[in-house]
Amino acid sequence: MKMELFARTQKQLPVFKYSFGTNGPRALIIGGVHGDEPEGVIAAQGVLAALNESFNYTLQVTVIPEFNPEGILNKIRMNSAGVDLNRNLPTKDWSPVATKERYFPGKSACSEPENKALVQLLDAVKYDLIISLHSWNPMINVNGPSCELEAEVIKKHTGYSIEPDIGYPTPGSLGTYAGKERNISTITYEIQRDIDFHEIHKIHVPGLLDCLKQTEKRKRS
Repeated sequence: MKMELFARTQKQLPVFKYSFGTNGPRALIIGGVHGDEPEGVIAAQGVLAALNESFNYTLQVTVIPEFNPEGILNKIRMNSAGVDLNRNLPTKDWSPVATKERYFPGKSACSEPENKALVQLLDAVKYDLIISLHSWNPMINVNGPSCELEAEVIKKHTGYSIEPDIGYPTPGSLGTYAGKERNISTITYEIQRDIDFHEIHKIHVPGLLDCLKQTEKRKRS
């Protein structure tokens, strides 16, 4: 495992990324984009711990378990500037208008240091799969090409439905920026809100690990 400083927040909190493997397809797993969705953080940390204990993939995997540490510490959706990081990416449909305060996209697209670092990462590395871990209505939202098999693997573990749309407009989101506009296979994985953390380790972490195996298998075929 290689641990690196990925970014610093407005208040200079560190955001770390952890990398595994040097060969094969590339996968990126992100947790904690919204600080009031701890289920995604727990799932990402569980994957990180499992990969650190035993990494037996022909893959290059990057895990950012706490993308929004300010929000996580404050138990709020946004970062310390009040910006929803999943509405702040520089998509073609980005808008400064928010339907609710919790969706505030920032004064300009990609204004936040967390997202500036993410855009730089996606410019530098061609990922074959991105999984963004959230919690809301349980679903597996797919964007971009060729991630249906990975989504089916997660569905077998969770019973969650696979959806092409989250159900409402999400300008500035990672699904739009990476999946729809950059043609990167992107899964927005909405874990059941308020689920017991033991269930996350029992159901969702194994599902994510099997999902990585599917990416490895699909790219070899």
